[in-house]
Amino acid sequence: MKTKKPLGQLKLAVPSQEKPVTDYLTASGTFQDGDLLLNRQGMRLISEESSSQTPDVKDMELQFTMEDFEIVKVIGKGSGGVVQLVRHKFLGTLFALKGIQMNIQETVRKQIVQEIKINQASLCPHVVVCYHSFYHNGFISLVLEYMDRGSLADIIRQVKTVLEPYLAVLCKQVLNGLVYLHHERRVIHRDIKPSNLLVNHKGEVKISDFGVSAMLASSMGQRDTFVGTYNYMAPERISGGSYDFKSDIWSLGLVILECAIGSFPYRQTENEEGPLSFYELLESIVEEPPPSAPSDQFSPEFCSFISSCIQKDPQQRMSSLELLNHPFIKKFEDKDIDLGILVSSLDPPINFE
Repeated sequence: MKTKKPLGQLKLAVPSQEKPVTDYLTASGTFQDGDLLLNRQGMRLISEESSSQTPDVKDMELQFTMEDFEIVKVIGKGSGGVVQLVRHKFLGTLFALKGIQMNIQETVRKQIVQEIKINQASLCPHVVVCYHSFYHNGFISLVLEYMDRGSLADIIRQVKTVLEPYLAVLCKQVLNGLVYLHHERRVIHRDIKPSNLLVNHKGEVKISDFGVSAMLASSMGQRDTFVGTYNYMAPERISGGSYDFKSDIWSLGLVILECAIGSFPYRQTENEEGPLSFYELLESIVEEPPPSAPSDQFSPEFCSFISSCIQKDPQQRMSSLELLNHPFIKKFEDKDIDLGILVSSLDPPINFE
């Protein structure tokens, strides 16, 4: 039985409410923050500079209002909100509508406002498209691209483990999305995990929820929210230190390793039963050596890739750009590997009626 170390050095603080959302509402019920206006009719940027940078947003305003959508069914539930499958009444197109309660502290709100703008202007094929956003009665609603095969979490629940060739194809797509967020948009995702990596029937993998819902959820002070968020969080973030884009790389490494071995990498020793408790998990991430891929089960290239991601010292982790050129990714680039074949053989994702 190993001796547990004291947890006093772990800095865990539940964010407090700094300023009510009502302070940002106009008489008409529009949420206004700087140059951003968000209401039931959609989002509008009122500064000339921002409007000129996001011409597509204005075009979408002419096509989308909340009244244009009819609810098909609920397809996801979480601490951050509910995701519904909706159909545009006139176009017949399916979308995912994510509703999140706007109950946040001021510092988090500023970041969310900025990332809503970035999200809606995103043009990367490896990031889930956010077509529009609305604010009504304390809720932000995001009209998102519908990924019809659910998330990576749905896939690994069925297949248990994913073979290296498929992992390389999957990982390359996620890395391309991270390159876009990190190097073009200068955005840290903050919540890379299986449920935030979405898949469609074509085998396309796209990053969702970069910052917006993760920050909204964590600001609510719910314990289960922190558990879900901290599982894949880099040690420098848990211990309260400064962090940068490399924190997303740690999370990616854990996700890919989990897909390979069929279980979350941090777990009890052989002499103990059950999963790690919340605080045991945090202690392990901060204090213990990082997990690694078993060398007797996986190729040297894969083991090296995981090691390049899961380094306690962020300076020792490769960047998203560097990882795209890693031997593990290159090893399968010339192979005809269709992730869509794997995805199409599985049951549809779980729906919540």
